[in-house]
Amino acid sequence: MKKLIKNVIMINEGLVIEGDLLINGNRIEKIGGIIESKGSKEINGAGKYLLPGVIDDQVHFREPGLTHKADISTESRAAVAGGTTTFMEMPNTKPAALTQEELAKKYEIARKVSPANYSFFMGASNDNLEEVLKTNKNNVCGVKVFMGSSTGNMLVDDEKTLEGLFRSVPMLIATHCEDEATIRKNTEIFKRKYGNDIPFSAHPEIRNEEACFKSSSLAIELAKKYNTRLHILHISTNNELILFDNSIPLEQKRITSEVCVHHLYFDASDYEKLGSKIKCNPAIKDGKHKIELMKALLDDRLDIIATDHAPHTLSEKENSYLDAPSGLPLVQHSLNIMLDFYQQGIIGLEKVVEKMSHAPAQCFQIRDRGFIREGYFADLVLVDLESTYKVDKSNILYKCGWSPLEGKVFNNKILKTIVNGELAYENNKVSPLNLGQRLEFTR
Repeated sequence: MKKLIKNVIMINEGLVIEGDLLINGNRIEKIGGIIESKGSKEINGAGKYLLPGVIDDQVHFREPGLTHKADISTESRAAVAGGTTTFMEMPNTKPAALTQEELAKKYEIARKVSPANYSFFMGASNDNLEEVLKTNKNNVCGVKVFMGSSTGNMLVDDEKTLEGLFRSVPMLIATHCEDEATIRKNTEIFKRKYGNDIPFSAHPEIRNEEACFKSSSLAIELAKKYNTRLHILHISTNNELILFDNSIPLEQKRITSEVCVHHLYFDASDYEKLGSKIKCNPAIKDGKHKIELMKALLDDRLDIIATDHAPHTLSEKENSYLDAPSGLPLVQHSLNIMLDFYQQGIIGLEKVVEKMSHAPAQCFQIRDRGFIREGYFADLVLVDLESTYKVDKSNILYKCGWSPLEGKVFNNKILKTIVNGELAYENNKVSPLNLGQRLEFTR
């Protein structure tokens, strides 16, 4: 059955379009004006905003091997409840996605359980270059390189390996950039000072600006040397912003960047209240950084907004600093956060859509997604900017069952999420159907 969304305000490609939108099957058939379509299921959009679905290019859904924290089914359902219609998931699972066989297993799980569209990064290690080079650039989002240690112990620190990857990989390489030697040195300083009682407020001093800049600079140096298609994830410091260019269109960039919602929303003053709940890598830092990150987002030095959704159980998070894992769950609330910034007058609604939907599609060259265009897949989210929504344990869908945003009241609400033309989320419920499709790329 066709679906007709009536009287809605569409935000797309820098324009505000009022009118109707017709969905036929899994595609958008017609946009704008008054559309008549007998027999279509009508959705009343009066006073509501219709956006392209969010594309999150960095999530950790913990399957296989870490499913006590999360799994592809639970987290993809949390994603669509938050307006995210597409995710790209990272390889640091158990076992890690370091072979084509392990990568294929993750795609098969998602095919069976995900209401959201999906792709999975191939993982790089110090000794799997041959496997990495087997990756199909047309149906895999990219290759992930951990140039700083994080959950999963996939650190790539061998100089020859890095040279080989940047020289040989023909597709997008996404990097986690933190200098390991700097982090180890700083950790030892704080261990001597505090023993096992290091305060969580020390996290941005241990994983500091120097560690980020040194590693990001190295990645860019290698990318320029070999003309590699490089995408640097979760930029967290104002120091790194000089590394990125806003003088050319996104489609022409060989080096792109991502900023995460938590580095825009939280700052170091929040450790006093939230402690381990906002411990993540790279660290949330002094408030001056989030101000400059937002400026760089607005002027296009930073290209994409993502979450780095990385859930752990509360019991794991309640450990002391050295034993508490890094990462926080965010995929259900990233659009709420950015709409909140819009409502504060910090960012335009068109820019939110650009950075959360258009830019990821352009950056990764995703086929027929990320825009409200006739002929494109109908991945859409209907939002209400006049209703309130409180983050509460009763409505958190993450398997870990908690959020650092608990108690936050947003003056915006996700009403419906449409994936491939079907309602994946409405009336506070996620569809039981597995509506997601594997992403294809035009490379």
